[in-house]
Amino acid sequence: MALKSGAALCSRLRLTPPNPRLFSSSCTTRNSVPTNALPSARPARTVAQFLEWKPEAEATNVVVNGYVRSARTMKADVFVHIGDGSTRKPLQALTYPIQKKYQTPEYLRTIPHLRSRIPLNAAILRLRSDAVNALTRFFSSRDFTQTHPPIVTSSDCEGGGEVFNVSVQTRESMADDTPEKKRGTKNTTDTFFRGPRYLTVSTQLHLEALAQSVGNVWTLSPTFRAERSDTSRHMSEFYMLEAEMPFVDEMDDVLELVEDMLREVTTDMYRDRAATELRERRVSSNASRTAEDDLVSADEVERRWAGMMHRSPARWPRIRYGDAITLLQAEEHRFEHKPTWEDGLHSEHEKYLATTLGSTGENGMYQPVFVTHYPRDIKAFYMRPTATSAQTAGTKDDPYSGANERGATVDCFDLLVPDLCEIAGGSMREHRLADLQEAMQARGMVSSSGTPGFNGLDWYLDLRRWGSCPHGGFGLGFDRLLSYLAGVPNIRDVVAFPRWHGRCDC
Repeated sequence: MALKSGAALCSRLRLTPPNPRLFSSSCTTRNSVPTNALPSARPARTVAQFLEWKPEAEATNVVVNGYVRSARTMKADVFVHIGDGSTRKPLQALTYPIQKKYQTPEYLRTIPHLRSRIPLNAAILRLRSDAVNALTRFFSSRDFTQTHPPIVTSSDCEGGGEVFNVSVQTRESMADDTPEKKRGTKNTTDTFFRGPRYLTVSTQLHLEALAQSVGNVWTLSPTFRAERSDTSRHMSEFYMLEAEMPFVDEMDDVLELVEDMLREVTTDMYRDRAATELRERRVSSNASRTAEDDLVSADEVERRWAGMMHRSPARWPRIRYGDAITLLQAEEHRFEHKPTWEDGLHSEHEKYLATTLGSTGENGMYQPVFVTHYPRDIKAFYMRPTATSAQTAGTKDDPYSGANERGATVDCFDLLVPDLCEIAGGSMREHRLADLQEAMQARGMVSSSGTPGFNGLDWYLDLRRWGSCPHGGFGLGFDRLLSYLAGVPNIRDVVAFPRWHGRCDC
């Protein structure tokens, strides 16, 4: 294997005369190894022993005797292969995990601290930076105030229960090895905040509070969900772009904001260096396989950008949930999961809607698709119910194209794109105190008397109790958007340090 002069583990290589083929390597490192790591009786080791040795820290002045099997010079560096007959395996004084040959995304995810050195990953990081800059310019032009809501919260915004609890770990608690703790029966409830607290799953509730102070607000911040989903679209820590607008009566205003934002931001980013590199992806023709081969084709990525930037007299396609179910049921033989009103949309349903309704007929280009007015029973408690008049059949002029007669719905929407499915969602918020309390009571979140129960949402009720107004907002999966535009199939590969169930490597 190769010894490299000037490397972190071995800084000096010495050939020992008179036999130029026999050498001794004296290695110097930044840190000293514990005295018991290298037996004083045997300061020199065979290659086999050295390969089996796993010190607690980097070693100092390690001597390995062996024969130089081959040597080559590359500029100022000399690489030598060492062997002493004790093993067929070569000695490796320094291992660099990232090789010039192709390495799979799965392997690179195990070394997140190094994979950003690959040109492709570096380009994705620059694309991320460009997107943040473009979003900041857009919201500034629309007179939105950027805010920084808290990461640690007292409530579960979505009510799903898939949250991370926040607790304090002291030296005493780490040293506690009592039988109760080992069995998990010891009460270890942390009282640092005088009650259970969580990592936020959404900043929406806090944005609603801030919107009633300074008007239109937005944020781009990390969110956390303790989901055990092992898919290419889910992570435990991800970034959400969220915005809230007060004094908004109709959901159309929110839909138009989302559409304008995505069109203007992608247009703004299109000519940036990172976006251009990811779309064109010119690689060496003699490479058998490269990292770019794991991405969506360059032509498809170009079509994705074109679909986002496409300008036409009509807005992006919109369809009510009830009409979407009818459309899907007519083609239910295509799906593994039968589309029903009560069960919501599965990813296969969303992909079908995105490709069927989003097609522009221009060179395979697709526009995003809005699905609106989902059933109340499968959506969050804070969403405003659809007015009774809007539940009846529509006309040709109805922008949502149809009606819902199957049950109560709420004024909400999801934004779908091909392959990746949902990238954004939003709603009108219930601003009436009595109606909000009723919705929370139906979900067991407050008592029949209106006294706050679990979830610590008494402060959220105060936002209505002490004066409110019609308002709405949305959240966009920032990492999903980048994955879609970069042509990266797995969302974990557009994040510098991804976290998902079972993995948090550094």
